[in-house]
Amino acid sequence: MTVDRHITPEGLKNLQQEIEDLWAERRKVCAAVSAAAEEGDRSENAEYIYGKKRMRQIDGRIRYLSKTLDTLIVVEQRHEGDRVYFGAWVTVMDEEGKEATYRIVGPDESDSRVGRISSESPMAKALLGKKEGVWVTVKRPAGVADFEILKIEYRLPAD
Repeated sequence: MTVDRHITPEGLKNLQQEIEDLWAERRKVCAAVSAAAEEGDRSENAEYIYGKKRMRQIDGRIRYLSKTLDTLIVVEQRHEGDRVYFGAWVTVMDEEGKEATYRIVGPDESDSRVGRISSESPMAKALLGKKEGVWVTVKRPAGVADFEILKIEYRLPAD
């Protein structure tokens, strides 16, 4: 049984691009493996062994992405709103006055290094449906923390 998952249009485009890139890499690796195989003894040919291993990795990732793409639901970008919904950019401030901005996205496109958090994360779950000025309590693995919602934006992503 598969579970439908949400994704932004940009996230879908990125996953589709990844599959295209993997197919291009696979063609190159396949050619290199064929050339290495022609050299003779495959059991001691590092290029052949590495190439076969890399092809298995690529094939596994392509299979995973293909299955995932079949279950994704694309959520179109909102253009305005006074509440936090999927795709929103949310600026919050913690109890110590430190600000951070996050975009709520699907789990398949989340990347905390660039501020994209999964809609299934504790932070996103606490923020969803709330308005500016509201304090939310987030139950994190590091402990409970409170955040004030400073700003909610619906804009095209910078990346």
